[in-house]
Amino acid sequence: MHDENITQGVKCVVNTCHYYKNGDLCTAGKIEIQPRNASSSEETDCGTFKPNSMR
Repeated sequence: MHDENITQGVKCVVNTCHYYKNGDLCTAGKIEIQPRNASSSEETDCGTFKPNSMR
């Protein structure tokens, strides 16, 4: 079940993530963006992503 806390200031459009909530919201308690040495947004990803097994 989703944590009902919304991570303020975070927009997420990945509707296959466990933490996704309608309205492009993220319910993760915290997020991790990686990798450390990225030099562009294309090289980054959300380390907090967890597949939604309910879909």
